[in-house]
Amino acid sequence: MFVTPAFAQSPAGGGGDFLISLLPFVLIFVVLYFLILRPQQRRMKQQQEMIASLRRGDTIVTAGGLIGKISKVIDEREIQVEIAEGIRVRVARPMVAEVRAKGEPVKDEG
Repeated sequence: MFVTPAFAQSPAGGGGDFLISLLPFVLIFVVLYFLILRPQQRRMKQQQEMIASLRRGDTIVTAGGLIGKISKVIDEREIQVEIAEGIRVRVARPMVAEVRAKGEPVKDEG
């Protein structure tokens, strides 16, 4: 009574058709995973490692485009960057986009 004629005409063992119709979606997900998600996760991991290994003397580029040398590591969230002679700014670590040159740690004068 409520069954449509198209559904009623399908073979009794119609489970195979369902799996075949899901196959393109599964293949698309697999391709997206290998082409987009894995490389993005790898880049995020490299970025986090770079941020964790920042030290005094490194020349960096911030996300805003400022280029400077790290003069002091304040804590795990902030660093102090010298962008010109005598001009120092505090920068959040996640805003570091690139490390241009790994420097030797500056010796303490004290």
